[in-house]
Amino acid sequence: MAELPASSQRVDEQLLRAIGVLGLTANIVNTTVGASIFKLPADMAKQLGAAAPLAFVVCAIAMAFFVTSFALAGSRVSLTGGLYAYAELAFGRYVGFITGLFFYTTAVLSVAAVVNFFAGTVFALIPSLAGTWGHFAVLLVVYAGLAAINVRGVRAGTGAVGVVTIAKLVPLLILVFVGVFFLHPPYLSWPGWPGASSLGHSVLLLLFAFFGIEVALIPSGEVKNPARTVPRAIYLALAITTVLYLLIQLVAQGSLGPRLGQETNAPLAAAAATFLGHAGQLLLLGGATISGFGFIASDILSSPRILFALGRDGILPRALTHVHPRYRTPDVAIIVYATLAFLFSLSSTFEALAVMANVAALLLYLVCCAAAFVLMRRDIQTDAPPFDFPGAKIVPLISIVLILWILAQATAHEFKIAGAVFLVGTILYLIRLAFPVRNG
Repeated sequence: MAELPASSQRVDEQLLRAIGVLGLTANIVNTTVGASIFKLPADMAKQLGAAAPLAFVVCAIAMAFFVTSFALAGSRVSLTGGLYAYAELAFGRYVGFITGLFFYTTAVLSVAAVVNFFAGTVFALIPSLAGTWGHFAVLLVVYAGLAAINVRGVRAGTGAVGVVTIAKLVPLLILVFVGVFFLHPPYLSWPGWPGASSLGHSVLLLLFAFFGIEVALIPSGEVKNPARTVPRAIYLALAITTVLYLLIQLVAQGSLGPRLGQETNAPLAAAAATFLGHAGQLLLLGGATISGFGFIASDILSSPRILFALGRDGILPRALTHVHPRYRTPDVAIIVYATLAFLFSLSSTFEALAVMANVAALLLYLVCCAAAFVLMRRDIQTDAPPFDFPGAKIVPLISIVLILWILAQATAHEFKIAGAVFLVGTILYLIRLAFPVRNG
């Protein structure tokens, strides 16, 4: 039986293991259920029509294999870092570093996509702002404002995130619990099986709404009895998320029918308007806007720290480690991160950015599913018995096949960002080896 590195164990032993099943489940659900579910029902209806719920089922099945792989790995590696820690322990520092870069790339592309969605909800609330300059102005205000808030201090950044969970879940729950009484059965009639290509492209986009587990698992060093807690929490969270998403799609589809695919900016608000009137429309528009803003605020609070860490370790320029002399925040990292995300937001639509983010995330998942197989083969364990069952080793292999099938739906253009990250990351890693940074 192999064991975790002693140095890593000593560092993580300083952390308090206080996160239980319900706490980790809530964290995963909160991270996963984001702004995209306010947008994606229209995209699914546009691509698959009344067969759109099938894409949710396929995503849930694929995610069940993926999260099982994460559970198998997470019950064996209790180090802080989540998927990054699994990859580094299984394959070494180079693969761990590239995995970390893909984590960062996914974050940048995801926040850029959500900011575009957020702008769309703002335009739905204030139509006079719609247009090229209005779009530019909304993006600039969001990024500049949140960057300034986070430069001024982590407490201010945390405060901007605090209200989001209730604000995004309450409108969705009202939509579901009220909307089920106003469905039009003809709008839900099964139209027949969609083509494999249409279904594959839909799944590639829809996975944007299911991703988030990898972020919620980062504090694995603070989870109580991870061999028990991680599997239970991720399965419970996946079940809750899938049921909620299916109900949302069915209510939106059963309310709007063929119109759903045309409501590209605020489909759930349009659905709510059919049975709750103008008040329902405003409720869902407000929920979508707040949810989008909350995701952006949370991301700009946390993700720039990746740049700071890479600068600290000498992989990226040391300038990224600059700390504001008054506010004691990584101001350069925050500004650089917000600027890059702003440029991505200007250059592409929500759908294009979401697919590119998904490609990066799926490559991340691919490495981590392979890591799960290696960790099991090497029998790396914590103090507690790991999560296991007959035939467990086949699950990561099935997961890898599913990921490759989904990635096959992407175009060469959608792989360009991922390819650039891999190339640049490899060059930076080789430079780091050739010119090691001396401490002090």
